[in-house]
Amino acid sequence: MEKYVIKGGNRLEGEVTIAGAKNAALGILAAAVLTDEECIIENVPSVKDTRVLLAAIENTGATVKYIDNHTVSICGGTIQNGQELTVDDENIRKIRAGYYMLGALLGKYHYANVALPGGCDIGARPIDLHTKGFELLGAQWEIVKGGKIVVQADRLIGTHIYMDTVSVGATINIMLAAVLAEGKTTIENAAKEPHIVDVANFLNSMGANIKGAGTDVIRIRGVERLKGTEYSIIPDQIEAGTFMVMAAATGGNVLIKNVIPKHLEAISAKLNEIGAHVIEYDDSVRVMSDGRLKSTHIKTLPYPGFPTDMQPQMAVTLALSEGTSVITESIFENRFRYVRELEHMGARIRVDGNTAMITGVESYKGANLIAPDLRAGAALVIAALSADGFSTIEDIRYILRGYEDFDGKIRALGGIIEMVDNEREEQKFRLKVG
Repeated sequence: MEKYVIKGGNRLEGEVTIAGAKNAALGILAAAVLTDEECIIENVPSVKDTRVLLAAIENTGATVKYIDNHTVSICGGTIQNGQELTVDDENIRKIRAGYYMLGALLGKYHYANVALPGGCDIGARPIDLHTKGFELLGAQWEIVKGGKIVVQADRLIGTHIYMDTVSVGATINIMLAAVLAEGKTTIENAAKEPHIVDVANFLNSMGANIKGAGTDVIRIRGVERLKGTEYSIIPDQIEAGTFMVMAAATGGNVLIKNVIPKHLEAISAKLNEIGAHVIEYDDSVRVMSDGRLKSTHIKTLPYPGFPTDMQPQMAVTLALSEGTSVITESIFENRFRYVRELEHMGARIRVDGNTAMITGVESYKGANLIAPDLRAGAALVIAALSADGFSTIEDIRYILRGYEDFDGKIRALGGIIEMVDNEREEQKFRLKVG
């Protein structure tokens, strides 16, 4: 099984280019089947989640072509109504975003049969908000044998939908189902994340009529058909934030390119608050750190608040900072599962419910670690890069789901890291770097 071997202690310096946003890409790739015409999508991150979803889209009968490593052509015109509208294989069950095929296929064909979603075990993420939205649009749904959900409708009719809680996935899924529905749909208490805006912009480029994306009220006027388009996905906010925090934690100086600085404001503000220096440019940010950082308090919130997907990375950094910090996790209840791994490295963290009390230590020591989920896995990489000595991180399949060429980008910044899949390769690497 593949794992990372890391020798810590190097100050990261240089430039890194951020890939397209995974969470936007997953919604956009699914949305492409809403038209019978070709969609060419650029800046698609080459990560496991996007590859799995593209395979699932192809299995519906759509034509999927890789123009290059980051550009994909999708044509939904070859989908035949019938058995092909079943989306189920071993891999699609392992990712969360397979559920976007529900909204897309329901919107276009008024029928979908999709395996129930998987993804990281970071807490309860039910799809009741998705199904509530589908019901209000006129669909019926049921869980059927084999762990699949079937949604179908004679007609989809625009309506008023109030989201009981803010949900990125449900907001996107309802948009996908509503763009071809009859009449006007209003989504209140909608999620406002940048990838919501990106999916809406993509749909509008196909001829949809969506207004208000990025606010808490989205208005959709259904159209009869959508057309093909060419579109480039926004940069990944969380990958950018991960490298920003990595630069700060290692006392580095890194220019992070291909970003939208406004999307990073909550992360930049906290890094500046703890003593790092963040300089914003038009499409890049530079993060510098020199000396021990300071403590702070963080509460995760929906955008534009501090993102839950950046909480583990910041915790790693605060556990090395001077003083006591408090992190309150308000989104997912299982987001602190990485704490036990950090304690193996010498971190002092006490978790009480959804709050972590962090007392900073001066350094980590290398340890054998297991990545419990995607963002926690990235956080453990940051910890290992900051630690004295060697660390290994197992179960990196989570990390590979969401970060493109993660170890390669870190090596280009001077980090000492290698992905290995057997003991012989690990020993060879340890001997080589000393």
